[in-house]
Amino acid sequence: MLKWLEKGLTSLYVDTHSKAEMMVESVSDWIKQQVEEAGCKGTVTGLSGGIDSAVVAALSKRVFPEDTLGVIMPCYSEPRDEEDALLFAEHHNINVKNLDLSETYDSMVGKLDDTESTSKMALANIKPRLRMTVLYYYAQTYKYLVLGTSNKSELILGYFTKYGDGAADLLPIATFTKMEVYALARQLEIPERLIKRPPTAGIISGQTDEDEMGFTYDELEKYFKGEQISKDVKNKIERLERINAHKRSMPPIYTPKESLN
Repeated sequence: MLKWLEKGLTSLYVDTHSKAEMMVESVSDWIKQQVEEAGCKGTVTGLSGGIDSAVVAALSKRVFPEDTLGVIMPCYSEPRDEEDALLFAEHHNINVKNLDLSETYDSMVGKLDDTESTSKMALANIKPRLRMTVLYYYAQTYKYLVLGTSNKSELILGYFTKYGDGAADLLPIATFTKMEVYALARQLEIPERLIKRPPTAGIISGQTDEDEMGFTYDELEKYFKGEQISKDVKNKIERLERINAHKRSMPPIYTPKESLN
């Protein structure tokens, strides 16, 4: 288990228990309001086996007990991803669709040119974009909204795939840091197995968030709080925030200086 999680999770939960309880209720009500204002009936979430998607789906389940759909979409994924997603869905009695996208991925990659010289990330990012296509299919089919699973830590750093897992109708946990998401998970009684697993994007085998970012969530939490961290880590965080700003914005729209009329 991650050192920062092992030493800090219990105290975090105790200190913020009442606040987490209040936030769970508040976010759930917000989801309900947003869905109803859109004229929809419920929500759909991609279940990765990780804590973020579990928290988001559990929040929806509180207000849409019969209209919360979780979709599990393995695509050359680690077996544990599917196992944990199913464990969560069973634990919270969430409706599930399970589609293996490996053949779909192979078919698409097989039609692309120059894949031998393509970066691993360019190919890996096809996976979350395929998954989002599936989520929007079910959303339109059942008149649901797609719930995004990005937390504040991922959103600020741009640690998501543009138009993949970064695409959604609602972002329920985007104002919560990773540590705060753990507090919500405790409040929502997410299975301990999911809480203790190292965070991973799940698109490259063996990859973890902290290895890829180059710093720990503990250091990122300190950065958000304005606490002392090394200059090297601070520079890495601010660089990621800067170079990934485009992921948090709509595409630029050309505005002519003069009208054509």
